[in-house]
Amino acid sequence: MDKLKIGNVTLTWLSGGMTNLDGGAMFGVVPKALWAKKYPPNDKNQIELPTDPILVQADGKNFLIESGIGKGKLTEKQMRNYGVTKESELDESLQRLGLDTSAIDYVLMTHLHFDHACGLTRPEAGEYRSVFPNAKIITSQIEWDEMRHPNVRSRNTYWKENWEAIQTQVETFTESWSFGPIKMVHTGGHSNGHSIIIIEDHDEMAIHMADILATHAHQNVLWVMAYDDYPMESIAAKGKWQPYGVSNNAWFTFYHDAYYRAVKWDQDGQISDNIKRTK
Repeated sequence: MDKLKIGNVTLTWLSGGMTNLDGGAMFGVVPKALWAKKYPPNDKNQIELPTDPILVQADGKNFLIESGIGKGKLTEKQMRNYGVTKESELDESLQRLGLDTSAIDYVLMTHLHFDHACGLTRPEAGEYRSVFPNAKIITSQIEWDEMRHPNVRSRNTYWKENWEAIQTQVETFTESWSFGPIKMVHTGGHSNGHSIIIIEDHDEMAIHMADILATHAHQNVLWVMAYDDYPMESIAAKGKWQPYGVSNNAWFTFYHDAYYRAVKWDQDGQISDNIKRTK
């Protein structure tokens, strides 16, 4: 299992599933001739995109960043449309660490699109139940409001199956939320309520920019997804937080990247250090 240490904080990537989505949609207006050099597509123009949650262990607590694609929730049509080649193996990943889902204290949701939130609930006895019964689920108030009241565009990704069973566990914030070395900051962009996560301990830092920096290939500030609801806000957030991370020698961590778990970029924009994703 791939790991990263930030001071006394341990990050461990779990197995949360695998999707394959259209590369053009993932890179928006960027020509294929450019993005395909950095993130090659298959013969269907799809690119491989894991949905791997990050277990963060800090201050005696177990935090989970995102929840994976879930298991047993998608229809055959959905599996085909989203190119799902593997469902979540979260239970098995936690077991390898001597944990189970009841041991998770906080689930930090940068946003609540289905590929991040399906792992929050599971079908049991004809209804959906919380996967993390003892956890507080943290997300921005804006995101939580849209999850429950999606608009004509967002209703395709905000599903009641992912929120009804966990609504009593949800705690929201407006601008930021913090616990020990972990801080969530609302950015907007990919969704109106999208947030990033900053982990800082003993002069070391990691920044999880979630879907405004979905993969290492999205490094260019202008390379944003067609899926972004507010692309100019994504660009502004990248323009703020990427230089901040570089100036602090931060690791940039990924939920969706098929090649890297985390990278560091130097002042010239070159990868100076990396943790490759083991298959």
